[in-house]
Amino acid sequence: MLQFVGLISGKWAVPVLYRLIMQGGPIRFNELQRAIGSITQKELTKQLRLLERRGLLSREVYPEMPPRVEYQITPLGATLGAPLQSLADWMRRHGAALGA
Repeated sequence: MLQFVGLISGKWAVPVLYRLIMQGGPIRFNELQRAIGSITQKELTKQLRLLERRGLLSREVYPEMPPRVEYQITPLGATLGAPLQSLADWMRRHGAALGA
């Protein structure tokens, strides 16, 4: 259980993973940043590197000018879809009861 909490404990881990899972295919850095919202470039880079090291996403660099980088959820990362959807469903049902 502690390993799972460590996996998603960062403020941006769940939004990044959820967006990559929902995308269902490759997504470029700027597109991902816009989709998530108020995350900074530095924080998104940090989160993507961490998730890549853990094997939850893949990063593809294309040798173009300017360089093109795409991110995609791995099969292992995709297995988090159901648990994350359960959390989202729980928040929709009980979020208002959490108090201010």
